[in-house]
This record gives sequence, structure tokens and C-alpha cells, in this order.
Amino acid sequence: MVLFSTEGRRDLNATNNPDDLFDRKSAAKYLGGTKPLSPGTLAVWDCTKRYDLKPIKVGRAVRYRRSELDRFLRGQLEK
Repeated sequence: MVLFSTEGRRDLNATNNPDDLFDRKSAAKYLGGTKPLSPGTLAVWDCTKRYDLKPIKVGRAVRYRRSELDRFLRGQLEK
């Protein structure tokens, strides 16, 4: 499992493992591609349940699995 930091750096041993975890800022960047979403947008989606990205919360830290982000992107392409 690889943790992606807010700086967007990752472990050199990282792969495209579906269990990789992204923090909110990195997840927003991953979902937005060339036009990153605001991390605040993900916070609102979590709070309002607009989209269920299945965030993992440990204390104040919020993480998102790559597999859930990819599932969300596939769902948006099918609409």
C-alpha cells in the first residue's frame, strides 16, 4: 500500500495498486486530471453524501482508495 502525500510525491516502490491511498488534496488532483478539483469539493461531497467515494477516516485524517476513485471516474464516463 502506498500513501500519496499532499505534495503529490509517492514512494518509489509504488505501483498502480488499487489499494493505494490518497489524501484529500491528492485525490482531488487525481480526479481532476489537468484541471484539479478543490480538496474542499471532496469534503463537501463527503459531508452531503453527493457522491460516495467511501473515504477512510482515521481521526482527522481522510484517505481515499485508488479503486474507489477509479470506480467514480468510470461511473461519470458512463453517464
